[in-house]
Amino acid sequence: MTKAYIYTIDESTAGERIDKAICSLNNDISRSAVQKIIERSAVCVNGKAVSKNYKVKLNDKISVIIPENTPLEVEPENIELDIRYEDKDLLVVNKPKNMVVHPAAGNFSGTLVNALLYHCKDSLSGINGVIRPGIVHRIDKDTSGLLIVAKNDFAHINLSEQIKAHSFTREYQAVVYGHFKTQEGTVDAPIGRHPADRKKMTVTEKNSKYAVTHYSVINEYKDFTHIAVRLETGRTHQIRVHMAYIGHPVAGDPVYGPKKVITSLGGQCLHAGLIGFKHPRTGKYIEIKSELPEYFTLFLNSLK
Repeated sequence: MTKAYIYTIDESTAGERIDKAICSLNNDISRSAVQKIIERSAVCVNGKAVSKNYKVKLNDKISVIIPENTPLEVEPENIELDIRYEDKDLLVVNKPKNMVVHPAAGNFSGTLVNALLYHCKDSLSGINGVIRPGIVHRIDKDTSGLLIVAKNDFAHINLSEQIKAHSFTREYQAVVYGHFKTQEGTVDAPIGRHPADRKKMTVTEKNSKYAVTHYSVINEYKDFTHIAVRLETGRTHQIRVHMAYIGHPVAGDPVYGPKKVITSLGGQCLHAGLIGFKHPRTGKYIEIKSELPEYFTLFLNSLK
C-alpha cells in the first residue's frame, strides 16, 4: 500500500537538507531510501517537487509519498548456506568463491539473495529494494568470506550507520604480488569510477570518495606476500584497487592484476575472514571469524 506523509518544518529541522530533515521526522526510513524517493519526484515542498540538495525552511509543508513495494521477481532457491551466526534481526553468512551476491543482468539465479529468500522467507529488510533484500554490504563474486544480512529495516539502518561511522570491523586476508618495505602500512587514496572503463574503479581525485585501507604482512614467499587487510572505509573493489595502486595487485585478479593472470585461482585470492559489529538491538559487540578456504590454502602451499 502506498503511504503518504505530511510534515511542517519547525525550528528543530529548519536549514537542513531535505533528505536529512525527513529522516529526522520519520525514523523508519533511511536517508538513502529518502534520496531515491526524491529522485522519483515523490517529495514536494509547498506543492512543488525539489532536489535532494534543497534546504528546508521554517514552516515549509513537506509531502512524502512512499510507493508500495514492488512484487519481488527473484525466486527463492534451496541453496545450502554456510551460516556462522543468526538471530531474529540478522545473520552472518560465509559466502563461497564464485557466488554472486545479488541478481543482476545474466545472474537471476544461483545468487546469495536467491538462497536467502528461501532460508529467511519474508524476514529480510527492504531498504535496498526488491533485488537486494537484506544486503547491508557486499563482497565481489570472486571474493570469499563473511557477509552480514539484515532481517528487518531496524537492523539494516543500524548496521549501515555503523559502517558509515567506521565502527564496523572488516578484516580480510589476501595474497599479493611482491614484497613490502615495511611490515605494515596504510593506503589513504580516494577511489572513483575509472574515466575510460566504467566497470572499473581507480584512485582519482575526480568524483571520488575517501578510502583508507590498512595492511600488515603475515608471511613472505618468493614472489608473493600473504597479508592481513583491515578496511576503514568500504568502497567498491577497495582492496583490489589500493593494492594495485601501490604496486602489489592481488594474485589472480583479472581486472587490476597483471595481464598474465593466475587463472587457476579463478579470481582474486581475497577472503573476508573477520567481521565485527555492535548488535543493533542489544548493543553487544559480536565478532565472527571464518577460516581460510581451500583454494586459498592450496595456493599458499604451492608457494612454499
